Amino acid sequence: MTKSAFMQELENMLDIARTAVLATVSADGSPAMRWMTPSVIRGRAGALYAVTSRTFAKSEHLAKNAQVQWLLQSKSLDKIITVNGKVNIIENSALKAEVLEAIGPRLPVFWRVNPDPANLVVLETVVTEGTVFIPMRGEKDTVKFN
Repeated sequence: MTKSAFMQELENMLDIARTAVLATVSADGSPAMRWMTPSVIRGRAGALYAVTSRTFAKSEHLAKNAQVQWLLQSKSLDKIITVNGKVNIIENSALKAEVLEAIGPRLPVFWRVNPDPANLVVLETVVTEGTVFIPMRGEKDTVKFN
């Protein structure tokens, strides 16, 4: 599988699933997982984007260890995608606007727990490896990114 084919699979899955699980590592070394609403942004190949608040625990986790894993699955579990990468926490207002345009309507829970938009930051996951797994066929295809 090529990098561009993987990113297309990822985008297709996000169109269907609309959410994913983000795994980080807490300060004490424990795994921490939470549901997120990520997106790919056209013209920004090789990255996955989401938003969070700089006041949330995951921001502290990422400041200490930027390595993450994302997990996405189809509703029927016939396709599972994992994304490994390194997160950059970005406060650029132009990128915030671009990401919010892509996922803003799908964030009602986020806005309830983070009513202050001044705390919003973008999580840019630079993909280092991606895997598409088709369990019923036993097919697994992994692609490494630079």
